[in-house]
Parts: sequence; C-alpha cells; structure tokens
Amino acid sequence: MNLRRMWAIFKARNYEFFRDRAAFGWNFAFPFLVIIGFGIIFEGKEFKQFQVGIFPPGAGVDLLQTTLPPAFQHDRHIIFLPVANREEGEAKLSHHKIDLLVDALSSTHAYWINDSSPNGSLAERVFLASFMAGKNPPEKGVTSGPQIRYIDWLMPGVLAMNMMFSALWGVGYVIVRYRKNGALKRLKATPLTALEYLTAQMLSRIFLLMFTLFVVWIGADLIFHFQVHGSKLLLFCVFFLGGLNLCSIGLILAARGTSEEFTSGILNFISWPMMFLSEVWFSLEGSPHIVQLFAKLFPLTHLLKAARLVMNEAATLADIQVECGILLISTIIFLGIAALLFSWNE
Repeated sequence: MNLRRMWAIFKARNYEFFRDRAAFGWNFAFPFLVIIGFGIIFEGKEFKQFQVGIFPPGAGVDLLQTTLPPAFQHDRHIIFLPVANREEGEAKLSHHKIDLLVDALSSTHAYWINDSSPNGSLAERVFLASFMAGKNPPEKGVTSGPQIRYIDWLMPGVLAMNMMFSALWGVGYVIVRYRKNGALKRLKATPLTALEYLTAQMLSRIFLLMFTLFVVWIGADLIFHFQVHGSKLLLFCVFFLGGLNLCSIGLILAARGTSEEFTSGILNFISWPMMFLSEVWFSLEGSPHIVQLFAKLFPLTHLLKAARLVMNEAATLADIQVECGILLISTIIFLGIAALLFSWNE
C-alpha cells in the first residue's frame, strides 16, 4: 500500500466535504438539535411518564380545589392537562393523546381509560394506588447506585445514530455517485489500488465522524453536563472502532452498482432496522428473545453497549473487550470483502 496515494485521496475527500457547507453544517446541527430537543422535553432530569386529562378546565388551575388524592397531585411522574369537557377528553383518550381522563370535581372520583393503551392501564394503577397512600405502605427502598438520567443514557445513542447515517451515506452513497458520473474510471487509470482507495475513503470519513462527535459532545456537555463515570479516552476509542466498522459496511455497499436509487434503498433497509433494534432510543429489555438475538447481529448494538458501559458504569477495557473485539475483527473482514468486490466501472 502506498501511503502517498492514500494521503492524496484522504485530503481530496476532506476538501470536498468541508466545501459542501450544507452537508458540513447538517452533520453538526442534526445530533445537537436532537439532544437539545430531548433535553428540553425531559427537562434534563427525567421522563414524566403519564399524561392525565382533567375537567372541568378550571380544575387544572388549582389542583388543591379538586377531589384528586394529594399523593396523585404531587406525583412527579404525572402531567396534568386540562380539557374542556368529558367528550373532548374521551376523544383524546381514543387517539392516545392522554393516558387517563379524570373528573377532578367528582365526589366518586370518576375516571376513564383507553383499554388498548398500556400506559392507560399503568396510569390507572397509579391513580388507584394514590387512594391507599399512607395506609400501611410497604417498605420502600431507593437504589444506592448512581442515578443515571435519561439524557445520559440517550446521548451515546444519538451520537452513534448520527455516526451510522454519516458513515453509510457518506461512504456508500458517495462512491456509487462517483462511479455513476465516471470519476472512478479516471482513478482506474492511475496506480491507485482498490484497497488503497477504500482505505483512504474510510479514514477520511472516520476523521470527519470523530471531529463531528467531538464538537457536538463539547457543545451539548456545556448545556447538560453529561455524567461520564468511566474513561473519556476509552469512550472516544469505542466510538472510533464503531465508526470504522460502520464505514466498512458502507464500503461493501459501494463496491458495486451505479444506481443511486437502488443504493439509497439498500442503505435505508440496513440503517432503519439497526437504529430501532440497537437500543438507540429505548432498551430491548423484556422484548422477545429472538429480537434480542437478532439485534446482536448489528455492530451498532455492540458499539452502544460498550459506550454505555464506559459512560454510565465506569467499565474498563477488560469489561468491554468482547464488544471491541467484535467491532475490530468485523471491520477487517468487511474491508477485505469490499476490496475483493470493488469495481471501478460497475
């Protein structure tokens, strides 16, 4: 492998990216806006689980004048939303806009739920349990471990998701576009080999990914003060390995083909299941065993597992060696496959 040729391709790709101001700006704006949005929704502290509609409207102004149990009024997991009347409230219940509807002035504590709503069933139990507050309650314990905020759990997922889309589309889609417009044919006439070209493309993209990750992390941390219980250097290395792996997958997709539309469809077919099954937004704990096994096929799953162990549980390299090994070995395999399949023309 000739390092000078790889360096030339590396610089050319970086120049192209930085000169495209729209793509450059969006790579920073998208993850930052997602984190800011979730931080505002969850107030940077916790997710308020249940939305309870109450009528008449005036009851929502002063809960102390209602017949709602005090324990229910002060439950920090409840959001009270005034509705005009029972009819409007039931309409919102049927469309899952609220989880529970309560007549706040009823002497019988009348309430309504949507039987098809899991949250509605849980909100009902919270409501009923509030009437028993203080009457021989069971012994309560609070976990003694670190209290991890949802925003701290979510942060690695948002960064990894942005990395996934940028790696797959910034490598796979771009190379197919080069092949379609004839740019790769010109490179074929040079001494540049397929492995050199693909490696340079992967290194260029990982440089941009890590640069973006660093800037977004610093900006978001100034606002939310993320809790990192483990080594930040190790966390950075985990994202670096994950980025290499995702880029190598993009290279396989770019090895053949000249259709941008077909490539776009394949990229969506891969990225969307990976995003939903790799615990970017929510945990798969309690999901069917077959789903959890299938999720382990995705590199994003191992990336997020390792990153969250380091960030939230102070894991060391020994604790995440399996995940790092999977990412490293599969990256080498994917890069080799891409080099074998690569065609300059078709």
